[in-house]
Amino acid sequence: MKNQGRFLKWFMGLFLVFLYAPAFLLPVFAFNDSSIVSFPLKGFTTKWFSVLQSTEPLHIAARNSVMIAVITAVFSTLFGVLAARASSRFKFPGRRSIMGFIMLPMVLPEIIIGVSLLVVIIQLGFELSLWSIIMGHILICTPFCIAILSSAFMNLDQNLEEASIDLGQTRWNTFRLVILPLVMPGIVASLLIAFTISLDEFIIAFFLAGTEPTLPVYIWGQLRFPQKLPSLMALGTILLIVSIALLLIADYFRRRGIRKTGIENSGGFL
Repeated sequence: MKNQGRFLKWFMGLFLVFLYAPAFLLPVFAFNDSSIVSFPLKGFTTKWFSVLQSTEPLHIAARNSVMIAVITAVFSTLFGVLAARASSRFKFPGRRSIMGFIMLPMVLPEIIIGVSLLVVIIQLGFELSLWSIIMGHILICTPFCIAILSSAFMNLDQNLEEASIDLGQTRWNTFRLVILPLVMPGIVASLLIAFTISLDEFIIAFFLAGTEPTLPVYIWGQLRFPQKLPSLMALGTILLIVSIALLLIADYFRRRGIRKTGIENSGGFL
């Protein structure tokens, strides 16, 4: 048993190194004073971050990505609230089948989704634009939002809702004054997760971008030029830090929502 435990520890350690080592190499080369991405390192510099400030196409792509991510996060979370509320509170025919169909984009390969959306949009006569990317991102982000919000709604005590209605509140006021504050940490977590997924998503944006690239598509296009690699490493470092920070904040709010609803269900209040 001791040998098995030791083997599992070594295996998990090697697996984590293999998984995360490439990401940790980004800041190493981002501060390397050389236009060639290789060892040995030449010295410390921040000039590659200064290059990012003077690259106008990068700024345009970044603005596109942020706009897409914000709109995607809002609509995905809104649809997630509606679906999670319906599936956790009401029983109706075909509920599991409908929810399974909605969650399908989580398991489908993104390249299949991207090609399918491209064919549908072209056949309908629409032009590829930022809005086509937003529709694709909403499609893939909504299941993640539902997964986060479903746990928040399922942990709610229905007696609180019934008590509010018995005291004369309408269903809308009950939802606004009682349910919404309790699931708000889950909503914040859903917004942050959807924003992060949309900001980093490449495949669907690559198929549906048209002439307005997002940040991942811009990075892909710049990989053809070796002299651009150090500045891309600097950009990747910034994106890595932002993504990790958003995921940590989202996880904090998700855990806070679970604790909050758990305390409410046990009869206490925060």
